[in-house]
Amino acid sequence: MDSPANEPVSASMRRAKAEARTSHVTIGHVRRVADGRVTIDCSCGMQLTNGPDWSLDEHIRLHRAEARYVALSKVAPAGMPRLVAVDQDRLPTLD
Repeated sequence: MDSPANEPVSASMRRAKAEARTSHVTIGHVRRVADGRVTIDCSCGMQLTNGPDWSLDEHIRLHRAEARYVALSKVAPAGMPRLVAVDQDRLPTLD
């Protein structure tokens, strides 16, 4: 069996993706707030909501995609060609 230092990259990336999936699940019930928006909590502690130009479903999907991206980005090999520029910690850089 491979040690963590020698395990195939795909194994660590699969694990990171699975951990992101299990760390970002909606909990509770959809609630309607006073201003008419709808909201639901994520298990990570963030409150997801609809907005003037997006649905609650779109926010949930974006949130999960961002969580997967950050998790995968952290374990991707340094030097791997990237669509989104990353810093030395392999997290997205903000311009």
